[in-house]
Amino acid sequence: MVVRADWEDQFVEYFRVRAHPLRRLAYSLCGDWHTAEDLVQLTFVRLYRRWPSIRDESVDAYARQIVVNAFLTHRRARRRESLMADPPERPAGGDDPAESLAVRRALADLAPRQRAAVVLRYLEDLPVAEVAALLGISEGTVKSQTARAIQSMRGAFGAAALTGE
Repeated sequence: MVVRADWEDQFVEYFRVRAHPLRRLAYSLCGDWHTAEDLVQLTFVRLYRRWPSIRDESVDAYARQIVVNAFLTHRRARRRESLMADPPERPAGGDDPAESLAVRRALADLAPRQRAAVVLRYLEDLPVAEVAALLGISEGTVKSQTARAIQSMRGAFGAAALTGE
């Protein structure tokens, strides 16, 4: 009979509860479910190594930090991202698939830090201060990066509307 330490049971429970939201964050950052799975797997490996020393109130922030850093490292290594004609999964609910795909394409065209700032600010609904801490930049930089990214995305949507995409 294998007896697990109490912290291992806590880690298993954390994984059960937070794996899906972290996958969604990773997918929002990278735009690919397979890469998102890899980023989340890496996140949980790193979390497991540090689990006994992590305080309960900081574990979500620490996990998000690992996902963001893994994404940025992955982007630096790849330098290119290929888009698929059709996404592998369709959005749940009544979301318009064409609109969802247009948002994903617009996000994919952003620089990695701009994309991370937009995803963390608007999809994860984090405050500017927390995004700044996660990305290791000032709050002013978060604001300017998100403003530039939103402007760029608006331009992409305008061009798509004009061309009928």
